[in-house]
Amino acid sequence: MNRRDVDREKISPMMRQYLDIKDNYNDTIIFYRLGDFYEMFFEDAIIGSRELELTLTGRNAGLDERVPMCGVPHHAYLSYLDKLVEKGYKVAICEQMQDPKTTKGMVDREVIQVVTKGTRLDAFLNEKDNNYIGSIYDFEYCYGISFTDITTGYFYTLIVDHDSEKVIKEVVKRNINEIIVNDKIDREIINNLRENYNILVTITDDLYEKDDYKFVYKKISDIRSITSIKHLLAYIINTKKGDLSHLQEAEVINSDSYLSFDVHTKRNLELTETIRNKDRTFSLLWLLDKTKTAMGSRFLKYNIENPLTDIEEINRRYGIIEKLLNEFILKEDLQRELDSVYDLERLAGRIAYGNLNARDLIQLKNSLKVLPSIHDILEELDYSKNIETLEELYDLLEKSINEDAPITVKEGGLIKPGYSSELDEIKSLSSGSKDFILNFEKEERNRTGIKTLKVGYNKVFGYYIEVSKGSIPLVKEEWGYDRKQTLSNCERFTTPILKEKENIILGAEERIINLEYRLFMEIRDEVKKYIGRLQKISRVLAEVDMMASLTTIAEENAYVRPTITLERNINIKDGRHPVVEKVIKDAYVPNDIVMGKDTDILLITGPNMAGKSTYMRQLAIIVIMAQIGSFVPAKKCSIPIFDKIFTRIGASDDLVSGDSTFMVEMKEANNAISEATENSLILFDELGRGTATYDGMSLAQAILEYIHDKIKAKTLFSTHYHELTSLAVDLPHLRNVHVSAIEDQGKITFLHRIKSGAVDKSYGIHVASLAHLPKSLIDRANEILNIYENKGDKKETFTQTSLFLNFDEKEEENKPSIVEEKLAKLDPLQMTPMEALNTLYELKEDLKNQENK
Repeated sequence: MNRRDVDREKISPMMRQYLDIKDNYNDTIIFYRLGDFYEMFFEDAIIGSRELELTLTGRNAGLDERVPMCGVPHHAYLSYLDKLVEKGYKVAICEQMQDPKTTKGMVDREVIQVVTKGTRLDAFLNEKDNNYIGSIYDFEYCYGISFTDITTGYFYTLIVDHDSEKVIKEVVKRNINEIIVNDKIDREIINNLRENYNILVTITDDLYEKDDYKFVYKKISDIRSITSIKHLLAYIINTKKGDLSHLQEAEVINSDSYLSFDVHTKRNLELTETIRNKDRTFSLLWLLDKTKTAMGSRFLKYNIENPLTDIEEINRRYGIIEKLLNEFILKEDLQRELDSVYDLERLAGRIAYGNLNARDLIQLKNSLKVLPSIHDILEELDYSKNIETLEELYDLLEKSINEDAPITVKEGGLIKPGYSSELDEIKSLSSGSKDFILNFEKEERNRTGIKTLKVGYNKVFGYYIEVSKGSIPLVKEEWGYDRKQTLSNCERFTTPILKEKENIILGAEERIINLEYRLFMEIRDEVKKYIGRLQKISRVLAEVDMMASLTTIAEENAYVRPTITLERNINIKDGRHPVVEKVIKDAYVPNDIVMGKDTDILLITGPNMAGKSTYMRQLAIIVIMAQIGSFVPAKKCSIPIFDKIFTRIGASDDLVSGDSTFMVEMKEANNAISEATENSLILFDELGRGTATYDGMSLAQAILEYIHDKIKAKTLFSTHYHELTSLAVDLPHLRNVHVSAIEDQGKITFLHRIKSGAVDKSYGIHVASLAHLPKSLIDRANEILNIYENKGDKKETFTQTSLFLNFDEKEEENKPSIVEEKLAKLDPLQMTPMEALNTLYELKEDLKNQENK
């Protein structure tokens, strides 16, 4: 049954109320509170039963046909909610706003919040990851992007060129899980984000114009950023429908302040997760994360994804690590205390929003307990930042909240004795009455002589006297027993005095629960006043935790302090890839990376599996570690500050976009060439292998020449095109290096050592033999290789401007061909790689046409 086909004149009042609410939340699954369950109806019920594996039932609603229905228990709804949100659905929590016991007629209900991917505040979120929701506002000449993690309150904003690829890359790079867009935006962007990156996208033009959240953007002058922030605020405030005063002042992201790289580089270098398993384990983050708090872990991840370019701040962090290495006892004391600190950032968010419980306050109290010790340690270390200790807040929580308080806040047991004299008096009254009940059972047994008589309680009938069937004849009328319930094996009675005590006890318990809830709310409101101060403490503790973690890693792995140079020189002695070094069974072979101011490009040759890619990656990772303020895996390291890193490592098709390996290579090459500066780092691993040999070599040479002559960025370029090594003659800033290997009686041993100069063999067949291909196949491959090597064909001399075209030797020497004429007019130094590719295809077509004549 479809709800749009329902005759609302015939439907029951409760179902009419549901449909009226649902009309305002068409794209949302509604959890509609009915008693102890959240129910779903119509299409929501069908989706819920399918996605949550629930039984689909029906409900009479005044129609001829039953309305589809399924539901989840209200006390355990979070796990079901989490599953739906993870699958990309929005879920509206529709709550009963009145007590059904005291309400005549229909209970008022309304949506108290909508939960989406980016607006979750529950405990199911990964504590080590931020959960970002963002806005893309299309101004038709640029995009404004704002994003926030509402669990912590961090808020960011930036402006991006009006380029669809750039804006998508920015969103993906920032790990934004949900995006709000205005209606002007290109629908291709929406489809791309939804289909290729599984990002929840909502279209809305609403802006939040009230002043109560003006503090988020009050220090920002760019009206575009303010508009983008208001766009996001309108959505999250309307969605959460609660207090979000913990949101922090928005930080304007200036790309010049951070080492920039795109999501492909992040993936290629396996910075936060591995390519194969999409998991933290064996990533750089996995290696460096020895933090003790969730705040520290998130801060470390943010820094790995956003390394610094501020030399002063980077050196400050180096100094902290040096201090902690020297004061190792204080560092261990610091980490021990940090281990007792809970997630203050997210606790502050729950305090503001109001969805915290007593156990959250116990976590806060336990965190506050160690702040004085951390304060003293930071003071002793002469740390550049320190924290408040908030001892008065600790004292409040210590004397008020029960250590073993329940999760729910409406069942009592929240408040300690001694905090409220009124509460203690009511509890004393209730306790005295309960003692009376215990004594009453003993007295009634003695008075009646019925040894099996029991006094019990349930929520339906209250307190009762239970007499077994066999003892019923012993009950006398003068005892004043009033029958309440008859069961198969017993009967239950009450008496006037038992009824009187029941009223006292139950009335006291209700008063206790209500009073404890009121006191808890008062305590929460008092704690709320400390949110800003807690957030400042959290920022310092997150940094301190990260620095202590980086110190531990440096100590365990013999990392060294880098020297940041203002010259464009790279001088790394015995550098290592930190993760590979940690996980391989054999001893790691370190390598130097030396690129003076006169060397911009290292052209790396050598066999497969010898370590070319590892060598390239280790440079990028050492740079990233150095620019987050970490010591690095080397014996000595002197490097400049880099502004951007570009990589093309590994051969793979982009199945999502339908691009081939070669197209992916060309796109990533174009991205580097168009955006790199002389202060960038470029890593190209066997660029050009995705197409025919001569095509690939031609493009590789053209790209090398372009980087050498026009960009001048520090570049590591590995290749199997050994002809390219002759470029060192014509390109003064290019130097050949190779990964050494020893060949002995047809067997190859990889030394993993980088040496100067070039090699002229790939050892591909040797590598194939290591993969245990059949011996007959290997022998045949060697035979074919000998034929090719001994052909003695007259190859063209390889020069800087050669495009490797092999012309027919029988052509008339005095008559230039069309291809030769076009070649004579070309200036490779003025061509982009893509122009070179297009020209190459045209020349090949001309050559083909010429041969067919």
